Amino acid sequence: MRQLIYCFLIFPIFLCAQINESDTLRVKADLSLTGFWQGGNVQTVIFRAKSDFSFKPFKKWVFKTQNSYIYQEFGKEKADEDVLSLNFLYLNPERRFYPLALAFVSTNFRRKIDIRYLVGAGVTYQILTNKKRWLKVSLTSEFEHTTFDETNFNRSGAAYNGDATINTMRATVWLNGKYHVFKDKVILSHESYFQPSLEDSDNFRWRADLGAEFPIWKFLSFKINYLHTFESIVIADQKQEDQFLTFGLTLKSY
Repeated sequence: MRQLIYCFLIFPIFLCAQINESDTLRVKADLSLTGFWQGGNVQTVIFRAKSDFSFKPFKKWVFKTQNSYIYQEFGKEKADEDVLSLNFLYLNPERRFYPLALAFVSTNFRRKIDIRYLVGAGVTYQILTNKKRWLKVSLTSEFEHTTFDETNFNRSGAAYNGDATINTMRATVWLNGKYHVFKDKVILSHESYFQPSLEDSDNFRWRADLGAEFPIWKFLSFKINYLHTFESIVIADQKQEDQFLTFGLTLKSY
């Protein structure tokens, strides 16, 4: 299963920031590669790849896929290897309000998540619609299935009693935006969500992905990226928060 997910992740990367599905272009793609390396007495490797790809299969429909891969290694010991694939189908995204369907797949080495998938639907509202300054908020509901490699969690109760699989219904609030500032010399972007379970108030997560791009030329930018994630339900003795600060390049097709 995990090998299939990697193939699904890597394919759109090699076809090639954050894409606005409301744009009129039929096809858009970009790829960000950021990381950190240190050699010598202490060897450290941090690598993050993120791709966005969208196209219009029909006149009023837009399909968008956002895929990311994170790898960390300290002293030649693997600390992280995470895959996240976010896939959306939008209807009439040029309007202020428009519906969407979604399907997510992810794995997480440190959190011992063998496979996680979510399927759901919702609605988006465009707060700002300027081509160089846009802001959107979405509300969705999903069914989630997560299979862990272990059964001991930081929470007790019937839902986490010796079972490696957790199923739940969730509601998600999304906030996404992008802003060209200082006469297009800096591009700021953010993607964040808060995702509580509708069945268990102790089961929730949030994620904030912040970026600053500095264009080198039309299709290439230097990028600084900060990622902060939190999960309330984790394997026993694990920390609930993770943070990544990386530096690299973004390649665009538009």
